[in-house]
Amino acid sequence: MERKKAVLITGASRGIGAACARRFAEAGCRVGLNYHRSEEAARALAEELRAAGGEVELFPADVGDTGQVAHMVDNVLDKFCQLDILVCNAGIARQQLFTDITDRDWREIFNINVDGTFRCCRAVLPHFIHRKAGRIITLSSMWGVTGGSCEVAYSAAKAAVIGLTKALAKEVGPSGITVNCVAPGVIDTDMNAALTPEDLEVLRQETPLERIGRPEDVAECVCFLASEGAGFLTGQVLSPNGGILI
Repeated sequence: MERKKAVLITGASRGIGAACARRFAEAGCRVGLNYHRSEEAARALAEELRAAGGEVELFPADVGDTGQVAHMVDNVLDKFCQLDILVCNAGIARQQLFTDITDRDWREIFNINVDGTFRCCRAVLPHFIHRKAGRIITLSSMWGVTGGSCEVAYSAAKAAVIGLTKALAKEVGPSGITVNCVAPGVIDTDMNAALTPEDLEVLRQETPLERIGRPEDVAECVCFLASEGAGFLTGQVLSPNGGILI
């Protein structure tokens, strides 16, 4: 009997990460939920997925810490015996004027969004290369493509994720590994909770499809890039943004 595919999703306790977990569970995958501080939300999600028949394990770790990432991936391989898909979703954002960004702010944004992605990819690649198979999906943002006012640090970090994705795709392609990126537009998650209803309405009106995105819209793209149908796609950036950026 063929073993179910196993996926590790970082930052999986809520928002896009949780939507990805639900979608992969629906697809019959064994799902590894990574979380850092949101243990209660992660456990509730795990129970929800298990109640629906899903095979789910929790893997607490701070992607900002090299040792914790390495330990997490070791635990995933111990639990699942293999890993097929990595979704680098963990990220943080902060809206502030460029002149207000401190060195600490800048490093924190890069440490989680870029360095965290680097650490997770580096940790899983020996296993993927050994198997000559694997899918890596990174999460950027449309601001990483076009840049966002008052989000210079976040935009720069998410642009770096795109660069990492494209370069790594070239490097590991000969090993049968695909590396692709999803760069969402404005999505209804906690990360955008600071936006006022008026700001969200303006963004909705600027979006050709005339709605704010849902985490499930992003999860569908992520799941597609991990599917057999995306086997000839690598180094690509898929941007579910409702047409606000074309």
